[in-house]
Amino acid sequence: MKPIEPLADRLRPSTLTEFSGQQHLLSKGKPLYEAIQTGQLHSLILWGPPGVGKTTLARIIAQQAEANFIALSAVLAGVKDIRLVVEQAKKNRAEFQQNTILFVDEVHRFNKSQQDAFLPHVEAGVFTFIGATTENPSFSLNNALLSRARVYTLKSLEDKDLRFILENALTNNEKGFAGHFSIEEEAVELLINAADKDARRLLNFIELSGQMASNSESSTISTVIVEEVIREGVRRFDNHGEDFYNQISALHKSVRGSDPDASLYWLKRMLDGGCDPLYVARRIVRIASEDIGNADPRGLQIALNAWETQEKLGSPEGELALAQAVIYLACAAKSNAVYNAFNAVGSVIKKTGSLDVPYHLRNAPTKLMKEEGYHKGYRYAHNEPNAFAAGETYLPDALLDATFYEPVDRGLEIKIGEKLTHLKQLNKQAKKLKAR
Repeated sequence: MKPIEPLADRLRPSTLTEFSGQQHLLSKGKPLYEAIQTGQLHSLILWGPPGVGKTTLARIIAQQAEANFIALSAVLAGVKDIRLVVEQAKKNRAEFQQNTILFVDEVHRFNKSQQDAFLPHVEAGVFTFIGATTENPSFSLNNALLSRARVYTLKSLEDKDLRFILENALTNNEKGFAGHFSIEEEAVELLINAADKDARRLLNFIELSGQMASNSESSTISTVIVEEVIREGVRRFDNHGEDFYNQISALHKSVRGSDPDASLYWLKRMLDGGCDPLYVARRIVRIASEDIGNADPRGLQIALNAWETQEKLGSPEGELALAQAVIYLACAAKSNAVYNAFNAVGSVIKKTGSLDVPYHLRNAPTKLMKEEGYHKGYRYAHNEPNAFAAGETYLPDALLDATFYEPVDRGLEIKIGEKLTHLKQLNKQAKKLKAR
């Protein structure tokens, strides 16, 4: 008995008119659309999230150009497989006058030697290269390859695109479920939402829903059935991909921008997508120091408490503490003064090297050290008025006038700034008296 193809494969578009989405690339007058329509092949990279049609579009390009289509997976293929493709491409051209398209799925998984292996053949026109990747090509592909292949960015599918795909699945006479099922409108909304912009995911859900309806001898795909099918579904989140870093960046910037709603949204997106809550907790602690700092020192303690709560309670109980911390930090007064001061000190140290510790700041536990002048002239601050030794210096001699920490005029740092200004005035007065 011949196995039945999955619905996603049966309904794979074979022409641009059947293709959903990507109108920014596939509308009349757009360079990619015109190249496909005229069969003018050029090497390209299709970059976009899962389930938006990268593989399908590559097949349509090959079909439109009447080219031999060879697909490789970068996860499984090696240099040997590339050599075989080269031989086959040369044979097709010599015997059948047919061009070859080499399609490499997940091309970002190819290492440098693998990319180098087919680069000369791309340059020589042995085959046209089409790569598909969910990763930013500028990070994962060689510059030499990028310079020879145009990058096209595919966008996540919109709800209207997914609805079109769903309706086609239920009405297509040859390949879909035409005449088999009706579907409740609420179930449609659930499926589109659960698909999370991914056409393949949507079709898999539809197929499973149809099977469950058939098993229960129902002609309707109900909300109850769909809820059961999508129960284990999670949002798209790649712990090693660009989405991972984009969402962390969005969370950090939302907190910095004092938007508790956006901060909570990105936190929940990350947790809902399977991100390690302890990783998120560590990032929240970083945010507390980098963007709130001494404007509200309670922020750091709340962040640490949330981290500890997550460690002790786990998920989902501990995640509420992370949410509490994120909202607090978003609403707190902001200061990057500590962050700036720490970086400024690092830059100065790189330039000035290992400056000696001034003698008066050195301890003198031995007789020799005392004879050498260690600790001589040091003033114990607690024995001075208001526990401040006016005029005393603590930086190396070459940096006596350096200022790194500059409090902002927000939150507690207003008070800190006022105090530091007062202490600097006392220092100036003490130096004037000393100079007389």
